[in-house]
Amino acid sequence: MSVSLTATMIDQAAKRLRPVVRRTPLEPNERLSGLLGGQVLLKREDAQVCRSYKVRGAFNLIASLTQDERRRGVVCASAGNHGQGVAFACARLGISGRVYVPSTTPRQKRERIAALGGDRVEIVVGGGTYDEASGAAHDDSERTGAVYVHPFDDVRTMAGQGTVGLEILEQSGELPGTVVVPVGGGGLISGLAVWLREHSPATRIVGAEPAGAASMRAALDHGGPLALPELDTFVDGAAVGRVGEATFPLVKELVDEVVAVDEGAICTEMLDLYQTDGIIAEPAGALAGAAAREVLPYAPAGPVVCVVSGGNNDVSRYNEVLERSLVHIGLRHYFLVTFPQRPGALRHFLDEVLGEGQDIIAFEYIKKNNRETGPALVGIELERAGDLDDLLFRMKASPLTVERIPPGSPLFTFIL
Repeated sequence: MSVSLTATMIDQAAKRLRPVVRRTPLEPNERLSGLLGGQVLLKREDAQVCRSYKVRGAFNLIASLTQDERRRGVVCASAGNHGQGVAFACARLGISGRVYVPSTTPRQKRERIAALGGDRVEIVVGGGTYDEASGAAHDDSERTGAVYVHPFDDVRTMAGQGTVGLEILEQSGELPGTVVVPVGGGGLISGLAVWLREHSPATRIVGAEPAGAASMRAALDHGGPLALPELDTFVDGAAVGRVGEATFPLVKELVDEVVAVDEGAICTEMLDLYQTDGIIAEPAGALAGAAAREVLPYAPAGPVVCVVSGGNNDVSRYNEVLERSLVHIGLRHYFLVTFPQRPGALRHFLDEVLGEGQDIIAFEYIKKNNRETGPALVGIELERAGDLDDLLFRMKASPLTVERIPPGSPLFTFIL
């Protein structure tokens, strides 16, 4: 659609969605408020129907279809949450649909799509990334005539997602000074920005995207949408390789700043949300909180609202989440250590190199009988991040050959 998004369209979407979606809580968060030194509120879209804001856009678009379009059915591409919203809408409105997902979509999200859609929805794996799944879904739409339900680059989707901003202002006792919003393709932040600029123009709007999938920042630097050459799909709900043609100009015009957040910082915020606040957030759902505590480009004035965009996290991912967090905060480090193949070499390392409160959490050693030395991958967890310098000093002073593996190294991809 070439129609421009307006606040009136968002208001109409809110009326359409009111009987269907939840008015999610806007609640104070003591932990983040303490870290930022001012009031922080969480907009809890993890408590939404389908546990994500995505249902707002999907339902608004599908409910807007003509009778002829409904008979043809719908098709979409999704990393998980949008697919759940489409499945929910199809089941609720009695429309047939197909959901194309990348192979990286967590099993939990696939199972939820199937449960929500029932016999109305078919799940199809369409490539290894969201963009490949999107291409497969577009081909399906052209071949079959099914209506493509875009997860972000359609004003009907953007209007539905923009109702998050409408609710924030309705629920706020004081107009927010800053709203921090997760960014994938740009649908949520576009809709939210249109509403806020109309009704609270002084509010500062900050977009937060994962560092490994910073497609909006790349588009802003380039002057228009472009495909990222590489994409880290860990933050699956925001791992979009190319932002929308319709969302980009709105972000460029209306959003104050877009910041990239390290995946390790996102994992740390996920764990804090769970352990301190009792909130199960997926990686994309922790983006705004991580940005607020780590990379806000200015000192916030007035209440800060962070949108917790989704809570569809597979529990099997928590081992990787914990690993990334510990690496990010400097408590876990990896080294390549060359041990001479003689008795006592490992004992020397344990006694003379490791300090108190420093534990080996990974050790892979390959002994070659025809060599005088043997390489080992050694993972070490520290009690305090500040202990690293002393550990490195003892490693340098030892007779062992030690090479640190920095988190940015290609070798690190074999550890995580």
